[in-house]
Amino acid sequence: MKKPVLALLATGVVAALSLTACGGTAATAPSAAKGTELEGLTGVIGAKDFSEQFILSHITSQVLNAHGADTTTNTSVVGSANVRTAFETGEFAGYWEYTGTSWITYNKQTTPMKDKQEMFDAVKAADAKNGIAWLDPAPLNNTYAFAIREDKAKELNVTSLSDIAKLPASEQTFCMESEFSTRDDGWPGLQKEYGLSPDAKVAMLDTGVIYTATQKGQDCNFGEVFETDGRISALKLQVLEDDKQFFPIYQGALTVKADLLAKYPAIADIMGKVSPKLTTEVMQQLNAKADVDGEDPDQIAREWLTAEGLI
Repeated sequence: MKKPVLALLATGVVAALSLTACGGTAATAPSAAKGTELEGLTGVIGAKDFSEQFILSHITSQVLNAHGADTTTNTSVVGSANVRTAFETGEFAGYWEYTGTSWITYNKQTTPMKDKQEMFDAVKAADAKNGIAWLDPAPLNNTYAFAIREDKAKELNVTSLSDIAKLPASEQTFCMESEFSTRDDGWPGLQKEYGLSPDAKVAMLDTGVIYTATQKGQDCNFGEVFETDGRISALKLQVLEDDKQFFPIYQGALTVKADLLAKYPAIADIMGKVSPKLTTEVMQQLNAKADVDGEDPDQIAREWLTAEGLI
C-alpha cells in the first residue's frame, strides 16, 4: 500500500545495518527487564516511512530488548520495496508488514482474499518459500477506506460505501491520491463495484491534504484515507463500511527471517503478548499521538508498552 512520507522521518534515522551489527539508534532499554530469553539476539528492526511503522518498530525493539536482546531501529529507508529488500538481504532482523502488500506486491497475486485468516495463511505460506516467517498478526487492518465528516454523514444518512450510490451525483464528491485514481484496487474498481455515478466529481490531492480537505467539506464529501490513521478521529471523520469487501485486507504482523526465528523461538511468544493488543482503534490512537500531537514515536512506544505492562 502506498503510504505518505511524514516529517517524522527525522526520528531515529540511522544507516541500514547488517543483521549482526550493533549501533545506530538504539531503543531506550526499559528500567527492569522481564527476562533473558533473547540474550545474544542483535540486529535492526526496520520500518517503512510513516508514523505507524515508526511506532511499531520501536515497540518491537523495546519489547525484545526487555527480554535480553540488543536491537536498534532504522526508520530511514523510504519505500516498501526498499524496506523489503533491506530485510531480504539481512540488513534488518525484522519489520512489520501488511498481508495485502506482501500478497499483491511481493508475491504477485492479483486477487486478494476477502477472509482475513485465509489471507494471512496464504501470505504466510507464500513467504515461507522465501525463508520469511510471519508471526501471529495484530487485529489492526490498515487498508484503504473512505471517510466523511461525522455531521455530514448524519445529514446524508450514509454509513457504508453502498449508501453513496444512492445519493445524487452532486453529493458524490471525492478526494483521493492520483495513484489511487488509476489502481484496479482503487477508484476504477470501486466505482464499478458500488455503482457510483459516472458524473461523480473527483479532486486529486496529496495524501496529507485529503484528511483536512475532507474535514472542511469544500472539495469533497468523501476522502480516501487509511483506516488506522490517527487523523480520522482527531478531525471527527467517520469511516464508511466497505460492505462489499472491495478493498484488500492489510493486516499487520512482524516478519522475521525463518532461520532467526528457529534460533530464537521466544520471539514468537514475546510478540504473541504484544500483537493482539494492537487493534485498529488502538493504532489510530497511537498514530494520532505522532501525526496530530507531534510526539516522538520512541516515547509513544515506551509509554504504551509500560501502560500495558509489557515492559
